[in-house]
Amino acid sequence: MRIVAYAGGANLAASQAFYTDVLGLEIAMRAPVLGLASPANPSAQVIIPPLGMEDPAPSFGLDLGSPAAVDAAHTAAVEQGLRVVYPIRDEPWGVRRFFVEDPGGTIINVLAHLS
Repeated sequence: MRIVAYAGGANLAASQAFYTDVLGLEIAMRAPVLGLASPANPSAQVIIPPLGMEDPAPSFGLDLGSPAAVDAAHTAAVEQGLRVVYPIRDEPWGVRRFFVEDPGGTIINVLAHLS
C-alpha cells in the first residue's frame, strides 16, 4: 500500500518544471495526469491532474496494490455507509478505482493498477 500526494494542476508545464528542475523528481507519467516520482524511491509520487479532470477532486490517492483489495475496500465502505462519490470502475489508463468520502469529509481516490 502507498499514499500518493496530489497537487493542483493550474499550469502543468510550470508544475512539471518546478518538480523536476527545482525538486529533482522524475516524470513517471504524462497522461491522463502528470505523475512525478522520487528517483530514490519511485513509489513516492506526486500526481498533478489537469484542472477540471475530476469532480469532486480527491485530496490524495491510496494505492491498495491489487484490484481485489480495491473491491474489498469498496464493499467495506458501502457496508459502513460511507459516501462513494465516484463509482468503482476500471479506467482506460489501467487502474481500478473509486472515490470515497472519509468521516471528516476528505475525498480519497482508492485505486490499484490493473496489471
